[in-house]
Amino acid sequence: MQTTIFNQQQSIFNRFIAEIRDTSIQTDPMRFRRNIERMGEIMAYEISKVLPHEVKDVKTPLGIAQENVMTEEPVIASILRAGLPMHQGLLNYFDRAENAFVSAYRKYNEKGDFDIHIEYISSPSLDDKVVILSDPMLATGTSIELAYKALLVKGKPKHVHIASLIASEAGVQYVQNMFKDEPVTLWLGAVDAELSSKSYIIPGIGDAGDLAYGSKI
Repeated sequence: MQTTIFNQQQSIFNRFIAEIRDTSIQTDPMRFRRNIERMGEIMAYEISKVLPHEVKDVKTPLGIAQENVMTEEPVIASILRAGLPMHQGLLNYFDRAENAFVSAYRKYNEKGDFDIHIEYISSPSLDDKVVILSDPMLATGTSIELAYKALLVKGKPKHVHIASLIASEAGVQYVQNMFKDEPVTLWLGAVDAELSSKSYIIPGIGDAGDLAYGSKI
């Protein structure tokens, strides 16, 4: 599986990764959301390079220009609620894209363990389309797996780009094994070494949904 890790290169992307991690900056939810949105924009730009293009004639006031333009818009699919700012960033660049949403949440039991539950899906047909499946955090990989399987009821994509900002090594390995025989490409902002006993990425950023939209009960 082709995997791109953004913070292994020098770019402005790394400033945004640093800021969403920084506890002194995390106290500003608007800035946190905007940084995630901007990283979604950068990922959209990079993903666009591998989408189908063709040369087209464009009429200008003074003649005809030939430009190599994208010929296919992806479907942007995001996991609620933490995925909303990243979804907006992707949509800012793929502004003609169709959109899909999946709600996935952790359902805890009395022992403090949890299962991932899918509760809601809204999606166009995905048959033979390119899908960008985004979630800012890739911890265990279970949410991405279940969201992907849930979306398959809407059709079989021809290619899926999985985009996450912070991933764990274990989660990356899980996804690579899970999708090894599927047409899937992985785009990651950064990969961290550890998972806590509650499956939070370490050092990570904490709870992306809470930081973006406030704590929940």
